[in-house]
Amino acid sequence: MKIVTLSPTQFNKVATNHRYRNYYQTPEYANVMVKFGYNIQYLGIINENNKLIGATLIMYKEVFMSNKIAYAPRGILFNYENADNVKELAAKLKQVLGKQGFMILRIDPYIPLTIRDNKGNIINFNNQGNTIIENLKEANFNYKGKNLFFETENPRWEALVLLNRDIREIFSKFDKRTRNKIRKATNCGIEIYIDNDKNTEILYEFIKKKTTNPQSFYQSMCTSYKDNIEIYYAKLNTQTFIINSRRTYEKEIEHNNQLATTIQNPNLDIKERNNWLNKKMESDKLLTTYKNTLILATNLLKEYPEGLTIGGAITIIYDNAAYILIDGIDEKYTPLNASYLLKWRMIDDYNKKGLKYLNLNAIVGEFEKKNKYSGLNEMKLGFNSTITEYIGEFDIILNNFTYNLYKSFNKNK
Repeated sequence: MKIVTLSPTQFNKVATNHRYRNYYQTPEYANVMVKFGYNIQYLGIINENNKLIGATLIMYKEVFMSNKIAYAPRGILFNYENADNVKELAAKLKQVLGKQGFMILRIDPYIPLTIRDNKGNIINFNNQGNTIIENLKEANFNYKGKNLFFETENPRWEALVLLNRDIREIFSKFDKRTRNKIRKATNCGIEIYIDNDKNTEILYEFIKKKTTNPQSFYQSMCTSYKDNIEIYYAKLNTQTFIINSRRTYEKEIEHNNQLATTIQNPNLDIKERNNWLNKKMESDKLLTTYKNTLILATNLLKEYPEGLTIGGAITIIYDNAAYILIDGIDEKYTPLNASYLLKWRMIDDYNKKGLKYLNLNAIVGEFEKKNKYSGLNEMKLGFNSTITEYIGEFDIILNNFTYNLYKSFNKNK
């Protein structure tokens, strides 16, 4: 086995035909990372018959006395099922990269371990998944564990909406709360559109609290991926918002008055009266909510008569599937459920394009205990998502001397 340098074209020929191909292992992604200070190497893995049996791009920066930490985003494209091959690969990586001043190589292979339903129940599993993990561990890759939450680089758990069905069937499989929130967003006057100019300035206002990347990163992604990237925006039509808010408020006033009249009926027994009283109290609460919404709608119409953009998302189309890179909504307008309608519009659009699935991005692997990410799961899994659990992150030390020296100077590493 040998490790050789590839040109971007040679690398791409291998990557686009590999079983675990992904949009991180592409020249397009590499071109973006170069603009943000990373160096890139394209490596090929050649067997004894001089045949390419694997490839990877690695990205790195110098971090300590000209020494480097390498990362192969979403893993080396390689068959990890043969233990001897994995051990030989590890040895060659140490030999080649260690001499170049690399201390560590991190990988997070895009290899599914389990497929689960939206309750977290396993419906399929990779027969070779545990074998691959053990092979990597035996080759001295340090397994960073089955993290239920978030790993260092990319999520280990993702939610996917399968699109190869009639769109009405897809919608009917969403949970009731999700369907209601989509309808509510529409009734509130939320409208979804695609920004054909791909200007990320507006988008960044909605996502900057969720990312460490600058706005220029997303603009560079648009430049690099060209027609395979899209920006969606959610806009509040303030005229529709006030019309529907007033209609809802007035309808509830009528309902509330009817309940008040019913309560006055002297023929009601105690149980019936208490039942109607409870309904009246629920209606009173709704009236307060609807009144506040109407006030908000009135003020927004005055300030933004042409409408107001309140959220957005950026997606990448790769290998007949769509991926939400990041999305965000102005927190002031979260109750309008624009995020739900935004995803529903994507589902509808990409279903029409014949794509296999929409990847909603990260969730966490804790489905039973309440945690600070439960809301994230609830929202994404409400779309009847299928969950993919990947095998996780691994690090391999390439040069023990420089790595130990690095650790001694960086006690927190």
